[in-house]
Amino acid sequence: MQHMSAALARRVALAAQGFGRPVVATPGLRQFTALVHRIGLLQIDSVNVFERSHYMPVFSRLGSYDKAQLDRLTSSPKMTEYWAHEASFIPVQTLPLLRWRQEHYRERAYADENSWFNSHRAMTRWLLDELAEKGPQRASDIEHESNTRSGSWWGWSDVKNGLETLFRWGDVVSAGRTRFERVYALPEQVLPAEIIERRVPRDEAIRQLVSISARAHGVATAADIADYFRLKNADALPAILELHEAGELVPVAVDGWQKAAWLHRDARLPRRMEAAALLSPFDPVVWHRPRAERLFDFHYRIEIYTPEPKRVFGYYVLPVLIDDKVVGRLDVKNDRQAGVLRVKAAWSERSAPSDTAARLAPVLRETMLWQGLDSIEVSPKGTLAAALSAESA
Repeated sequence: MQHMSAALARRVALAAQGFGRPVVATPGLRQFTALVHRIGLLQIDSVNVFERSHYMPVFSRLGSYDKAQLDRLTSSPKMTEYWAHEASFIPVQTLPLLRWRQEHYRERAYADENSWFNSHRAMTRWLLDELAEKGPQRASDIEHESNTRSGSWWGWSDVKNGLETLFRWGDVVSAGRTRFERVYALPEQVLPAEIIERRVPRDEAIRQLVSISARAHGVATAADIADYFRLKNADALPAILELHEAGELVPVAVDGWQKAAWLHRDARLPRRMEAAALLSPFDPVVWHRPRAERLFDFHYRIEIYTPEPKRVFGYYVLPVLIDDKVVGRLDVKNDRQAGVLRVKAAWSERSAPSDTAARLAPVLRETMLWQGLDSIEVSPKGTLAAALSAESA
């Protein structure tokens, strides 16, 4: 078994995620496509207090870019949307690898006599007919007496429930988004025929998902690899062992890691890592919290749903990556009306180098310009706030 230092493991993990590569002055579709294939997916989330989550990993790795260009890619035939890690944009070639998951959702709904589907079969049939007749539509476009929210503000209408049920099964797919609302379509209306017709046995599909995950990690435990596509450990481990037998994965012992790890044969082993970036809470570098703690000694919990008096760091906190360490966190808000990037709190970690604020200030200025804002305001809250305010003045 090979041996690896914790510092090298961090650099390998970040390199696999696309950090430390030469920066292109004006990144475009080619760079976006290469990045998505490298990391496998872009997680989607509705929170917009700063920026939608799927735009952030591209900015963190490639720098300023035109979001409309990324929208062109995510709404093109090259990509689609499905439940991968969570709701995610994925290369369209990945969708057949998740068909076993669609079939599992369908079987579970049919088997549960109390499921929403079993009480609304007529609704799902009607929705399929509606899409067949009228083409791709948003839930809000569909005229039906049941298309009103139920219960709380977050409650879904029966139309939305039906479309989401069919989406989980693959009977309905995404045709992109309009003002962030998913557009639903029948597969034959938007997907290439070879994607619709492709059938991959479950074990082979899981093996390919594990391969994508392992490549995107660089070095990882079995649990890390399984989490990327929300696989069960019991399903992921046989696939890992098969990839080991095939020479794709190499067992390694990483200093300080309590469990064995696996190194992808194509992983880069950088001697150093130069990076300075803000990370989305839904970035693959930090989304699996046990891995973030193991790699960076960084304990991270998103506090959006924590009552304000109980929040420790803030509402929408972005981890700060400097070189191969996560050295701080910022609670940020995009005040679009005032044209201000508001840093409501800025915190440094114990391992933060003395020049953290100086390294971070240019990232904030680039972020401000990327968002089309005019200024930065740093509130005095947090251990990094004073230094960051001085550097950002």
